[in-house]
Amino acid sequence: MPQLVKGMKLLNQADPCVQILIQETGEHVLVTAGEVHLQRCLDDLKERFAKIQISVSEPIIPFRETITKPPKVDMVNEEIGKQQKVAVIHQTKEDQSKIPEGIQVDSDGLITITTPNKLATLSVRAMPLPEEVTQILEENSDLIRSMEQLTSSLNEGRHTQMIHQKTQEKICEFKGKLEQYLTGRKWRNTVDQIWSFGPRKCGPNILVNKSEDFQNSVWTGPAIKASKEASRYRDLGNSIVSGFQLATLSGPMCEEPLMGVCFVLEKWYLSKFEEQGANDKHNEEQRDVVQDSQGEEEACSGGGENPGLQDGGSEPLEKKTSQKGESSLTDCYGPFSGQLIATMKEACRYALQVKPQRLMAAMYTCDIMATGDVLGRVYAVLSKREGRVLQEEMKEGTDMFIIKAVLPVAESFGFADEIRKRTSGLASPQLVFSHWEVIPSDPFWVPTTEEEYLHFGEKADSENQARKYMNAVRKRKGLYVEEKIVEHAEKQRTLSKNK
Repeated sequence: MPQLVKGMKLLNQADPCVQILIQETGEHVLVTAGEVHLQRCLDDLKERFAKIQISVSEPIIPFRETITKPPKVDMVNEEIGKQQKVAVIHQTKEDQSKIPEGIQVDSDGLITITTPNKLATLSVRAMPLPEEVTQILEENSDLIRSMEQLTSSLNEGRHTQMIHQKTQEKICEFKGKLEQYLTGRKWRNTVDQIWSFGPRKCGPNILVNKSEDFQNSVWTGPAIKASKEASRYRDLGNSIVSGFQLATLSGPMCEEPLMGVCFVLEKWYLSKFEEQGANDKHNEEQRDVVQDSQGEEEACSGGGENPGLQDGGSEPLEKKTSQKGESSLTDCYGPFSGQLIATMKEACRYALQVKPQRLMAAMYTCDIMATGDVLGRVYAVLSKREGRVLQEEMKEGTDMFIIKAVLPVAESFGFADEIRKRTSGLASPQLVFSHWEVIPSDPFWVPTTEEEYLHFGEKADSENQARKYMNAVRKRKGLYVEEKIVEHAEKQRTLSKNK
């Protein structure tokens, strides 16, 4: 391992296009400028820099998770009428039945969940953001990061960082753009109520706070209210934001980051016990110290009375700690802030799961120059790899065609080689990363209507693209994959013919 790390450092020095990362999982990742470059780097690592045999995984392809509006047509392009609606409602009810008890789900997808110690209740809803808004958030990630730094410095009481005039103008322009696209009844006042962006506080998802008890916004900074109630909510607000950040960093489908999702915190109710708990914390700590000292005294006296026990003090001490755990709820469930983080994360995940979930794939734009006689073969290779042709034009004065297409990154491995082979070297592609695109098929889809049964069969075995990608990522991350594995395959067919 040290030799591999040393070799990777040398490779990083030797090649300016290479990046070396260590992921959170502990894997060493090599980021290169394409397939041929990757092969070259691996060969160099084995033969020149590390001089050891290394095991290489399949290339890691990033995906994003999102939600969409409920579909208007079913999988056989028929409009969802009454019969289909009933079937779809039954299916969503089945999906919702997977959500554990104690979590309330509204017909509109509002999730109401309570912390383990029953001191706080959160109501969260997930909504898909318009495409334009997601794009604006992607483009302004640096500006969002600088806004976050300003807010955190103000929170810490430092007024040294003055907002630059240009930055202020940019923030106003950014806010104006968001207001321009977030229009309509359901988005009313949403921009003013944005509490945080995520993941990592600068991503393309937003947390909106519609709770009446506590107002907070990224534009104004923390709410400056003197009341006890508001200060209590403000102290716990960071836990809510942390829960949202965790939920957006790894979605429920295959632990990939979310994109284009708006989480709305509708209600946030704190029990009165919590307030008392916060006020009496100091007294409780003193009381605990007294109880512990009493426990030790009892332990010493108990040692003589019960000679059967090896350590006379263990039993009374255990009893004391268990009583103490029962008396204060926070002891047995951990700190209250931690419970809020976990509850918010769960609420966001369940709010996503009751909406139509989709996977987003990274897409390349693909420019191909080819002569007219091999055009058909180029199209065949593209369609086989889920590619989509955008335009085709002839270059003036030559017999060359220029084809512009989009192709998923996941399907691009071996693409250049295949095109060259199939066209005898007459066509060569150039791939550049373009954008993220929603894969239209639902990875959890099962046939519900009669027409879908006729078209796809009862089990719909033909694996859809989104499910294939999702299962591949889940396998790589060691998550649960729902699949049938055939054991002892030779027993399931007749090897000898009946005489």
